[in-house]
Formats: sequence, structure tokens, C-alpha cells
Amino acid sequence: MTPSGTGHDRRERLKQLREAALHRPVPAHDHTHGFTGRWSRRQWAQASLLATMAALTAAIVPGFGDLPTSHAHAPLQSMALPLPPMPVREDAAPADMWQTVEVRKGQTLGELFQQMGVPATTMHRILEQPGAEQVLTRLRPGAELGFEIDPAGELRGFRYQRDRDHRVEVSLANGTVEQRVIELPHEIRSRVVTGEIGTSLYAAARKAGLSPATIATMTDEIFQYDIDFTTAQKGDRFSVVYDEVWRDGERIGSGEIQAATFSTGGKTYTGLRFEHDGQAGYFDHEGRPLKKAFIRMPIPYARVTSGFTSARKHPVLGKTRAHKGVDYGARTGTPIMAAGDARVSFVGWQNGYGRTVILDHGKGHTTLYAHMSRFGNFKRGQRVKQGQTIGYVGASGLATGPHLHYEFRVNGVHKNPLAVTLPPPEPLKGAALVAFRAATAPALARLQQADDRARRATAIASSGQPAGAPQA
Repeated sequence: MTPSGTGHDRRERLKQLREAALHRPVPAHDHTHGFTGRWSRRQWAQASLLATMAALTAAIVPGFGDLPTSHAHAPLQSMALPLPPMPVREDAAPADMWQTVEVRKGQTLGELFQQMGVPATTMHRILEQPGAEQVLTRLRPGAELGFEIDPAGELRGFRYQRDRDHRVEVSLANGTVEQRVIELPHEIRSRVVTGEIGTSLYAAARKAGLSPATIATMTDEIFQYDIDFTTAQKGDRFSVVYDEVWRDGERIGSGEIQAATFSTGGKTYTGLRFEHDGQAGYFDHEGRPLKKAFIRMPIPYARVTSGFTSARKHPVLGKTRAHKGVDYGARTGTPIMAAGDARVSFVGWQNGYGRTVILDHGKGHTTLYAHMSRFGNFKRGQRVKQGQTIGYVGASGLATGPHLHYEFRVNGVHKNPLAVTLPPPEPLKGAALVAFRAATAPALARLQQADDRARRATAIASSGQPAGAPQA
């Protein structure tokens, strides 16, 4: 029998409790309250209440005995499931097969290949690939070369950096050598800088963050037709919007100048880069090409030692005579450029001019270059392009030191090269002008913002007002 019992047992217990309650003696406190043989209503109510409570206790309390006294832990079971095998790439090479070697100062390519255990015959086969010899025989310290050596010690692959934007990968298999050129991804970021000339334009531009190549583009390509930078003076200002080349979060070089301004002598010159007819060039804000028929200064980074005058005392002869050209002082061997496209009409020695070159530019325009130390690689009658080197600075003839004597003639009449008015080129028109304005608008806007900030800063500095103070 279970602790809780059956339904019949519970009914029997309830019957016994009732009978016990009926025959239970009730004590009398006095004669009037004694039991008379009949129950009062109050006694019946108390008996019913006790009987009900007893029944509930019998029914409920035994149920607690059935509750488990402790929780049994079910045993854990594990099952081994078969997994599919990992795919194996037959062409995958072990990671340790590639080894990178950094070139040290004084090391040669042959020494590096010998260090890696690669025979010289294999090295020469790599050098026979297009463009390989020009790069690999001129390695600089710090350059990195990659060698893929298989477990047998054979060279399977070779890689190197051809230039800033390209990597070359060479594969050697089954007696054949193949190479492929990979273009490296990069990011172009635009930057704008401003500067004011203090001691020199070069120093100010370098301080602003421009590279030597970017400075040369500004002076020798964009503004070379309009500005004689030898006359640039303290207080002249410039602003440049140019590209920077970034790779993997690192700046690796400078790109093209997209826009530039240069303010000198109370006038501001503007240059905007635009590609037209498959060629990139610089134009002013109206769409007129900056490139003109003549360069005002045929020698870079020189100083004017003697200007165009009607009369002066000759430094060698001691006589007073007109100086019908401009003298540029420079070191011996400095390249001299052709002022414009022309045909060489004279090459040789010409009295006090020494070694002299005369170019015929057509339409009655000629230029003369004197006192050269040596000539360029050309002959009389040949064509030369604007900017091509036609000779080198020297002190031949009647000269007290190395310099270039430069003359500009129109129909045989000498003109001041620094002041002569040159015919302007034709501006862009129609659809080309519309495309130019759309393409250059962003760079021009950034340039104007930079110029405005520079002017405000200059005005505040000249007024003595603290930066950031409210202005009237």
C-alpha cells in the first residue's frame, strides 16, 4: 500500500473522525452549559470544520511524500560525427617557400642570388626578360626582392618592384621563364597649400610641403611663359592644389598640380590643368592655354646679372655701348633651353659672343644664346622643340664669368625678352570650353578659398589684430 492510500481508505478515515467528534465529551463549566444529549448549532459547526480540515490534511500532506528528495543527473552522451575532408589545393605552395631579401649598401644582384643559392645562369635568364636589366642592375639600398625556393632548392618564382606603381612577378617552371607586370592599387588625395616668399621661392614652397618636382612644375611648366621667377621678391604669394599618391595608408609621392596661382607685382596669375585632344596642359581661368610660343626665361633657377639697357659700360672692353639682351648668371654646365619651337640657323663661334646658337622661330622671330661652354647634340638646319637643351652655360668669348647672354629679335630689331608682348594663343571654344569649366570648377573653388584665407590672414597680421578676433 502506498503512503497516500486509496480512495476507500480515505473515506473510512473521514467516517472515523466524524464518529469520534460525535462521541467526544464536552466539559461543562456550570450546570446550565453542560451537555444535555443534543448538540447545539455551534457544536455542529465546530465539528464540521474539524472534519473538513482533517480530510484536506489527509489528501494533501501525503502528496508531498511523492516528491523526489534529490535531482538525479542524466548521464551525458557524446556522438562522433564524420566530417568531410578539407579540400587540398594542388597549386598552393607552402608559406615558407617565399623569402624576402633587402638590398644592402654595396650589394650586387649576383651576390644576392648567390646568397639564396640560385645559380648565375638562372639570374641571367631573368635579366633577359623585358625591362628587367634596367631595374635590377640599378638596385638601391632598401629595395626588396622576393625568392620562391621549393624544397629541392630550385627557384620557382621571383618578384621585385619595377617602379612606384608596378610590381613584376617572374615564374620559372618546366624550363620556361614567364613574367607579368602587376599594377599596384593606390589612392589619390587632393591637397591645397599656400605660401609667401621670404628668402626665396624654393624655400617657401618646401616649407609649405611641396616636393622639388612639384615646384619645378609650377615654375618651369605652368608659369614659365608669364613670370620671370628671378625677379620674385619677398611678399609674393602662391597657392597650389595638387594630388598626393597614397598606398596602404602611407604617402608614397606627389601627383599632378590641378590648379595654382602666383601673385607678384600686384597681379595674380592662374593655371588650371585640363586634358584636351588627348594631351594635358595648363590654362588660365578663361580657358586660354598658358603655353606660349616663347619661354621668357630659357634657363632654370638663374639670376639676372645684367638687364636690357640702351647703354652700359662693357665689363671687358670698358666702352659704353647698348646691352641688347639679358644676362643670366649660372654655374658652368647649366642646361640652356630653346625658347620656342625653331630651326637652328647658326651653331659656332661668333666673335665676342663665343660659342653661340641662333634659332629661327618663323614670322620674323629669332633668339640668340651666347657664351656657351659646349653645344647640344644637333646641327645647323635641324628642328628643335621648345624646352629642348641646345647648349650649356659657360664663359666663352668676352665674358668675365659663366653666364648666358640671351637676345630676342623681331624682324631684326632687338626687344627686351622680359618685357616684350608675346602673341596670346587661341582660347578653348564651344564644347571644349564647357568641358574645361566643369572639370576645373572643384579645383578652382578650393584655390579661391585658400587665397581668401591667405588674404584675410595677411590683413589681420598687418593690422596687428589677434587672429580670430572680430573685425569691424
